[in-house]
Parts: sequence; C-alpha cells; structure tokens
Amino acid sequence: MPDRDILLTENAARRVAAIAARQSKPAILRLSVDGGGCSGFTYRFELAEAAQADDAVATAGGATLVVDPVSLDLVRGSAVDFVEDLGGAAFRVTNPNAASGCGCGSSFSV
Repeated sequence: MPDRDILLTENAARRVAAIAARQSKPAILRLSVDGGGCSGFTYRFELAEAAQADDAVATAGGATLVVDPVSLDLVRGSAVDFVEDLGGAAFRVTNPNAASGCGCGSSFSV
C-alpha cells in the first residue's frame, strides 16, 4: 500500500530500475537510518528482495521505495531523489526532520 509519509521521485525511480536490472533484482530500494556519520545519523540504501509487512512504501516509475518503521520516524515527510552534479551521482534525501546535515548529504541530526 503506498504511503504518503515518504516520496520516491521519478528520477530516483529510473535509477533504481536501472541498477536493479543490471543486478537482476527487483526494483525495490530500501532506505534505512543508522547511527553514525558526521552528524549523528546516516542514510543507508540497498536493493531489497521484497517489502516487509510493516514497511512504509512509495512507488514511482515502476520502482518501489521501502522504509522500516524505526527509520520512518526519522525520515517521515522526506523525498528520495537521484542527483548528478560535479560532486558525483548519488541518492539524496530531502528530510524536513533534519536539524542539520553534513556537506555530502549522507548524514544528519534531529
């Protein structure tokens, strides 16, 4: 069931689908939050085989984003995008709950 608590952009969905196709896996991206990083918490992305029953789910462009309930408390209302710039290419989380973040965009504090 789609969840309005998290958003997967079309650009990110295309990238998830491309990566999944290369690895012969389902186009399911799992976002989780771990302790650590330079700001206290860090985002972790990995391809998943399936969503768990209690995951928040967002879909776009044939791809799915899943987030576990504990991580969702820290990223609720966020959007996951894929950006390419001079600094490289990466999935980025726009997190309205983050009080601060690091320059690379991969860690945050609340």
